[in-house]
Amino acid sequence: MKVESDMAGHRPWRRPFRSSPIRWRGWAGTFPVLLLGGFVAFSGSISSGAAQPPSAAPQAAAAPAQPAPLQVNILYLSRQYIEPPPLSLTQKIVTDEGIQGARIGVADTNKTGRFLNQNYHLSEMILSLGDDFKAKAKAALDSGQKFIIADLEKPDLLTLADMPEAKDAIIFDVRTSDDSLRQEDCRSNVFHILPSWAMRTDALGQYLVWKKWTRWLLVTGKNPADLGYAAAVKRAAARLGAKIVDERTYTYAAGSRRTDTGHQQVQEQMPLLTQSAPPYDVVVVADESETFGDYLPYRTWDPRPVVGTQGLYAVAWARPFEEYGGTQLQHRFEREVGRIMTERDYSAWLAIRSLGETIIHINSVKPADVRAYLLSDRFGVDGYKGEAMTFRTWDLQLRQPVLLVDPTELISISPQQGFLHPKYLTDSLGYDQPETKCRLNK
Repeated sequence: MKVESDMAGHRPWRRPFRSSPIRWRGWAGTFPVLLLGGFVAFSGSISSGAAQPPSAAPQAAAAPAQPAPLQVNILYLSRQYIEPPPLSLTQKIVTDEGIQGARIGVADTNKTGRFLNQNYHLSEMILSLGDDFKAKAKAALDSGQKFIIADLEKPDLLTLADMPEAKDAIIFDVRTSDDSLRQEDCRSNVFHILPSWAMRTDALGQYLVWKKWTRWLLVTGKNPADLGYAAAVKRAAARLGAKIVDERTYTYAAGSRRTDTGHQQVQEQMPLLTQSAPPYDVVVVADESETFGDYLPYRTWDPRPVVGTQGLYAVAWARPFEEYGGTQLQHRFEREVGRIMTERDYSAWLAIRSLGETIIHINSVKPADVRAYLLSDRFGVDGYKGEAMTFRTWDLQLRQPVLLVDPTELISISPQQGFLHPKYLTDSLGYDQPETKCRLNK
């Protein structure tokens, strides 16, 4: 690197010394004179008068008392539901999903909170299926818990939200995507973090329409969650201009998800399930219960991509995503926990961060104040997705970009280019305000 100088032939760091009017040699002669003068002045002050009494040492001012920190108590409430094991032996069974994200979220929030004299504390209540859920939840609410991270399925979530003791609580739903909880079964004290089924299928549908893959073969399971996702697929097709050319239902009931998935199912049932369909561009699978969808890719009758709940799917968070600083969160979680961050971990982390972002700004733990700020134009939480995410006022759903991934790679991020909205592009995903059936008076 060339060093520029405003004095030709000289380096800039030597110029002040050389241009000084006082040379070192001059200082060498001046220094003894200054020293002698100081000694004479000091001697004269001693001999000129009586010794002065020492002045009283000033008393140190008492430091103001530090006020007690603002205590923010958060309850993580979950239940040990019976979940099927993963289909592949390469997938590890995760038993601490969700709670680890909440723990990291509290640790992250306390890093800022300690500078503002705020302290965030997480209590954990993980119930078994045999526990009296209502009694346990009532006891927690009676103890003063007003901020709840609810890792609960729909029946328990509604039980909690409808309890009189929870009327003024702030409940963050970090588990469900059920559209009915954002529509006819919405509650005014429940904020939803994960994308709804409608948001997921709109995100996927936008990409398929952008690719001009507009003919869809829908393959659906028979469980209620499968049917709910399938309904969202049909809605997305209708609003985006795609066409469902045919619908098939998977009805085979395996005795064991691992031992009854051999030659009969993989080599025969999957091709037969998709045989003789009208011309289509993609297979859209609705298998929220993860019964058969993982076996469809590469086994359909016609060589077509598989999308939906398996294949190419829409999520809030996944390991292949590392954009907008996402690598920082991914690596921090893996370092602290020892495994990858799942979507439910991210949802719990984001709920804690949303609450912390609010209380850091308003310095209040009154639920009414927190709710008002969460729904105001001032709120925005950074979730490593390139924009501040906010809550919809009509159904308390967190608006956010949705990732389109396969098991190993980030494929795209919706909203897609060209899908517009007058206020928030992310409101092109899911139920917009004119479409909502939610009435927040429950």
